[in-house]
Amino acid sequence: MAKVTDAVAALALPVVEKAGCALWDVEYVKEAGTWFLRIYIDKEGGVSIDDCEAVSRPLSDLLDQADPIEGSYTFEVSSAGADRALKKPEHFARFQGAEVEVRLYRPREGRKEFVGVLRGYENGDVTLDVNGAETLFTKQEIALVRLYLRV
Repeated sequence: MAKVTDAVAALALPVVEKAGCALWDVEYVKEAGTWFLRIYIDKEGGVSIDDCEAVSRPLSDLLDQADPIEGSYTFEVSSAGADRALKKPEHFARFQGAEVEVRLYRPREGRKEFVGVLRGYENGDVTLDVNGAETLFTKQEIALVRLYLRV
């Protein structure tokens, strides 16, 4: 049987595209004892509440019909966000040259967070330009990679 997220992504993709958006990610996670099914969408110029609603209503009906998830869950549709997580090869390809934050499971050089310009991605390994030095982070040590927003 396919993973829940893959099954939901297959159902969601045509609905998301019909709404004029792109499917960024599907997440099925347990938080504080409750399961959440989250659909993250993206659109040139930004995602509005109306875009989320245009995906949420028909997709909710499809999920009820297909019933790919046993048990109850909370369903959410939202924008991928300006500080979105990069997870898939196409995410990294799209944001080559952008400033990103890499968070590690264990400290390296006394810290767990590094900010730099995304220079490469291969098989889960990420290369950043951190203050002029090319730095490689392996898939095994990376907890999260996301776009970095300067405040």
